[in-house]
Amino acid sequence: MPRLRAFAILVAFLVLTLGSIPWQLYSLHFRLKRRKTFPTRFHRILAKLFGLRITVIGAPVNDCGVLMVANHTGYLDILILSATVPVSFVAKSEVKSWPLFGLMAQLQESVFVERGRRIQAGEARHELRERLRAGDALVLFPEGTSTDGNRVLPFKSSLLGAAESDVGVDDTGHRRMVPVQPVSISYVGMHGMPMGRENRPLYAWYGDMELLPHLWESLVAGPMDVVVEFHDPLTAEAVGGRKKLAQLAEQTVRRGQVRALNGSGVHAEKKAGSGEKKVV
Repeated sequence: MPRLRAFAILVAFLVLTLGSIPWQLYSLHFRLKRRKTFPTRFHRILAKLFGLRITVIGAPVNDCGVLMVANHTGYLDILILSATVPVSFVAKSEVKSWPLFGLMAQLQESVFVERGRRIQAGEARHELRERLRAGDALVLFPEGTSTDGNRVLPFKSSLLGAAESDVGVDDTGHRRMVPVQPVSISYVGMHGMPMGRENRPLYAWYGDMELLPHLWESLVAGPMDVVVEFHDPLTAEAVGGRKKLAQLAEQTVRRGQVRALNGSGVHAEKKAGSGEKKVV
């Protein structure tokens, strides 16, 4: 039965995805406003289809361009964050060549970064700054790789170059620096029950795992509960530079994940009445 369910989900995923591609291509070609919001609607449908139940704590920055920095557990993070808020992603250049998933990343106006080559890296930083100044929300995974979902790796400050630019001026005429918002993504349950450390690799894609076999096993594993926490934004200027910013963002994301995995984060937010809500 789980495999039959997984097969039905996979077929529905392919039908929905292939059917949505012309719509988003048209929106991008004519620069329609819906090109920014359609991916969120699309991923919310996919989240329901995959059985992802997402609890959101806190609120994303939405009054200017923002660089969101999150821990990375695998490809499901893309679906989860996009179902939560309209965003684009900063991805490594090789993602662009992946079958279907690379096209989906391009349709979501991802910024592709080729690491290790100064010219391309400089061009990517320029594109990031321009997108942030235009008011876009961009998601960066500064660990530089994905994990098993049980920990947060050190954040690489070299990936936060765009955090040192501005997004215009405020009412007093001072430069308004790019807000950097830490985001914790925590895989906390399966089939409505708490998820143990040993079960997270069923959903976490990391190391040398093959993409398609892992996707199949994730679908067979069944529904999952996720907590996404948006923390207070930071700026490089306020905290004393890019390296300090990376350290503080890493610590904040790690604390959020620990709370969620321990089951304390959601209950604390409920008690405080700070706006926890179900998205999907």
